[in-house]
Amino acid sequence: MKIQSISHEQIGALTQHKPEGISNPKGNGFLDTLKDSLSQVNNLQKTAEQAVTDLVSGKDQEIHQTMIAVEKADVSFQLMMQVRNKILTAYEEISRMQI
Repeated sequence: MKIQSISHEQIGALTQHKPEGISNPKGNGFLDTLKDSLSQVNNLQKTAEQAVTDLVSGKDQEIHQTMIAVEKADVSFQLMMQVRNKILTAYEEISRMQI
């Protein structure tokens, strides 16, 4: 799994407040980044599942490659869950703010 750094443009897109209904023309907003990340996690899960299936069925699959694919999928899923937890915590904190 390749870890990409967040560019200054992406940070700027996250911090800019835009009225509802106006979309980001570059398409690299927070929601798009989140969707891409979820898609990558899903792809790693599918790759790991296929590797396990190939190993069990006796196809040409090395056990160490299978274990690496499973661990990549596991670590990416754990990271996704931690990000989700942080987003929920931030949402709860914002919802408790008094206006």
